Amino acid sequence: MEKTLTIDGKQVRFKSTAATTYRYKTQFGRDFFADLLKMYPLMQLQDKGVDTDNLDYQTLQHIDFEVLYNIVWVLAKTADKSIPEPEEWLDGFEEFPIMDILPELQELIAKSMGTSKKK
Repeated sequence: MEKTLTIDGKQVRFKSTAATTYRYKTQFGRDFFADLLKMYPLMQLQDKGVDTDNLDYQTLQHIDFEVLYNIVWVLAKTADKSIPEPEEWLDGFEEFPIMDILPELQELIAKSMGTSKKK
């Protein structure tokens, strides 16, 4: 599955494949699924309709933003092998509204965890 978003005036492709979780482990040395669980507090807030643009400090301290950026990067890298390392890639944007981007990528993230097992 693939999706294109406009970020800071640039078209950025994102993709989820069977290799996404492997690429994440290779790049960051951490388990993709374990890191996804760190996003759970944020997903709970979004599911409840909480405006994530106005979170208080107490809520923000429970969100690992490094994981969020890493997940977004690996989805972009899966779509476009030519993008540079995470820090250099992020430096290419003046603005990177992670809280706006994540909801747009939830379906791709869910596909990474999905199964095609038939009952």
